[in-house]
Amino acid sequence: MSEPFGDGTRCVHGGLVPAEPGGPVPPQPVMASQFHLSDDPSADFYGRAGNPTWRALESAIGALDGGSCVLYPSGMAAVSALMRVLLKPGDTVVLPSDGYYLGRSYVREHMMNGLVVREVATTAAWTAETVAGAALVLLETPSNPGLDVCDITAIARLAHAAGALVAVDNTTASPLGQRPLALGADITLASDTKAVAGHSDVLLGHITATDPDLVARLRTERTVSGAVPGPFEVWLAHRGLGTLDLRLARQAENAAALYDVLREHPAVRSVRWPGSPLDPAHEVAARQMRRFGGVISFELASAEAAARFLAASRLVSSATSFGGLHSNADRRARWGDAVPEGLLRLSCGCEDTRDLVADVLTALEAVI
Repeated sequence: MSEPFGDGTRCVHGGLVPAEPGGPVPPQPVMASQFHLSDDPSADFYGRAGNPTWRALESAIGALDGGSCVLYPSGMAAVSALMRVLLKPGDTVVLPSDGYYLGRSYVREHMMNGLVVREVATTAAWTAETVAGAALVLLETPSNPGLDVCDITAIARLAHAAGALVAVDNTTASPLGQRPLALGADITLASDTKAVAGHSDVLLGHITATDPDLVARLRTERTVSGAVPGPFEVWLAHRGLGTLDLRLARQAENAAALYDVLREHPAVRSVRWPGSPLDPAHEVAARQMRRFGGVISFELASAEAAARFLAASRLVSSATSFGGLHSNADRRARWGDAVPEGLLRLSCGCEDTRDLVADVLTALEAVI
């Protein structure tokens, strides 16, 4: 489903095969661990090596990202696969110091191959020295949970001049919100557990790249390592993708409304949402993002204040993911993020804007 079509059309029709009279309306899952053998080397033969359900969603996400997509059973499975395929002993990898904490944890604690790890803040002054000698530069923009933004195009130029590949964790933005490959990155990856699947009922991740050799290496490593997604989970995510455009629109509407009321509220110390012209990240975000999502962050006075807020809310649940139908909030310091104790990452769901704003304001009364 190509670019002349709009976002909604490409989400609804992406990865679907042509209709056949009497056939089921796709997508439909293929629940098979083995296939009848064929002399055709491209035919499916075993469930760890390939599945039509994977290819359907890979086609849809790849078209949105602008490359060839490889699915994984979680976002972290995608991150770890990328590290294993691209990095060798002694290589230098640049990681976001303020990005998702498990990315740093995996490289430092589980990759026993003598990597040199350089942690850089998303809003750092990126120079040639920042990326010198690196084999891979991993960005996360907007960052999780701080929602800071970096200039993908400028950093990609620096990294490529130094001989490094650039990968962008696009989870917070989603494939509709940002296209890192078009901005100069070599790789984009995401946890599709979040916005793509969108219903808080599946774990999934993906990597998309334009280099066919790299894509082939990723697919081979996935088969050999066994880091493969289940067809039922992939089917659920494909079904969820169909409403991504609609969900993002409502979630962004809710985020804009909440940003306005939180910014003026006496119990709130600070609030971030790159979609607002008042946000410090907005200038860069507006240049490189196609649309803004529903994730905001705001700071209350303490962990106790955050707990009182969550206990008082009827619509915002205490949960640690984002991008789903239901609004939730997560106090990120509990996981070890270097953020204030009272900082909450709030994922706006698809509730009516008026209801969500009223609920948040009521819950904040318990904090004052």
